[in-house]
Amino acid sequence: MSELVTISTLDGKNTFNAYVARPAGKAKAAIVVIQEIFGINTGIRRKCDKLAEEGYLAVAPDLFWQFEDGIELDPDIEPEMNKALDLFGKFDQDQGIRDIEAAIKYARAEGCAKVGAVGYCLGGRLAYMTAARTDSDATVGYYAVGVDNLLNEKHAIANPLMLHIPTEDGFVDKDTQAAMHAGLDDHPKVTLHDYKGLDHGFATEFGNRRSEEAANLADSRTSEFFQKHLG
Repeated sequence: MSELVTISTLDGKNTFNAYVARPAGKAKAAIVVIQEIFGINTGIRRKCDKLAEEGYLAVAPDLFWQFEDGIELDPDIEPEMNKALDLFGKFDQDQGIRDIEAAIKYARAEGCAKVGAVGYCLGGRLAYMTAARTDSDATVGYYAVGVDNLLNEKHAIANPLMLHIPTEDGFVDKDTQAAMHAGLDDHPKVTLHDYKGLDHGFATEFGNRRSEEAANLADSRTSEFFQKHLG
């Protein structure tokens, strides 16, 4: 069962929508699904639905409410990709983390003792920030961008974090990947997985970017990770 819910910002001054997918029975835990730069589109909703099928309460906050409600973009359509990149440049990431924290609080209020998070692209970066700045019990980031600029926050990561890194990511160059490994390989709470020859967006649910084999491998690792730390 899925629905659109309204969540209050942490300061109580605004509200934003979130797509929520509920399992058939009692949720074993909750997972906040953090969007790409394309909004809460069909791919992110499908991510939520699949998590609900695994027994989780899945909550995808509409972080682009900063601009307008209900933005949905398709990366395979060039003008929409360009709009997404423009929004990424304007996006207030600190506000985004506060909204993710509000979504975590919503999930806990729904009766879930454990709440994790998973994010993609922009959401992968925000997943790293979520691990460092919130009480997420377990967090996963796919093709996170700009993590090298956040390594000074790694000391604050207290709960397990997994990052999926495609080695031919057009948005994350080799130097950035090397910095991620140098900064995080010895962190007791962080696990990094490299995907040789893969590009950004390889685990998307729909569209040209998807690599079926690599997506299934990464998603199986994510599933096992959440089962271990949330399940």
